[in-house]
Amino acid sequence: MTLRHFRIFVAVCKQGGITKAAESLYLAQPAVSLAVRELEEHYDVRLFDRIGRRLYLTEAGKEFLAYAERILALCDDLEKGARQWDEQSPLHIGSSMTIGTKLLPGLVRRFRQQYPAAKVTVEIKNSGFIEKKLLENAMDFALTESVPHSSKLVCRRFMRDHMVAICSPQDPLALREAVTLAELLAQPLLLREKGSGTRELLDSVAGARGLAVEPMWESENAQALIEAVAMGLGVSVLPWQLVSDSIQRGLVAQLPLADAVFQRDFNILYHPDKYMTKPARDFLELLSQAEAPV
Repeated sequence: MTLRHFRIFVAVCKQGGITKAAESLYLAQPAVSLAVRELEEHYDVRLFDRIGRRLYLTEAGKEFLAYAERILALCDDLEKGARQWDEQSPLHIGSSMTIGTKLLPGLVRRFRQQYPAAKVTVEIKNSGFIEKKLLENAMDFALTESVPHSSKLVCRRFMRDHMVAICSPQDPLALREAVTLAELLAQPLLLREKGSGTRELLDSVAGARGLAVEPMWESENAQALIEAVAMGLGVSVLPWQLVSDSIQRGLVAQLPLADAVFQRDFNILYHPDKYMTKPARDFLELLSQAEAPV
């Protein structure tokens, strides 16, 4: 038996007959009569006494009506609740360091204006960790500065970005109009760790020129690298968005490169089989409106 059978039966009871029930449901009278007959045959019970042209609920019919109304009420509650569940679904977002530091806080704040009660969980990690989480269905989507290594993930660009080389203002290199990539890599290197989008881009550009990248320091914390550069401990290559404030304040100096450009994309990563709830879809819509901080 189906919900349609129960709805027809309840309509017959409420309307007091086949004709009015058919009219209220926009069905043909034979279809309503057939549904009632199928219920009686399926459960082997008489639901109505048919006296003259009128229908009278039997005692069994009264019991059946009580159950049918409860079943339909639960289904209606499920229908309403399921839609609210989707709209109230929590978000679990992964983010690499630059996006998590500069873009994500503003995006989450705007999202909460639309969904003030929404629970938003964020993990700011390197791209390798995030990709693993996405493949394990442990995140809804992620925002990274690198393309995924796995072909199982969808990658979609939403913004352009670039990285710059920096040194201490007291470093002799700061007086140069430009340095080559080879000269830069010959300095003590203070870099992001393997697996980060920032490091992958540097390794890729250097590798294309046959140059080795051998860092003196590696850190997941970009701010720690900036402070170490400011103290004259070495040079680094980091996203403009993370170092622009330190450059403007004179804490570090930008090193123009004569033969290398570090351009990259900010990407949305997600598994193609992952269901995107309405909050997730709305959050991704915010990304299309986002502008990179200057």
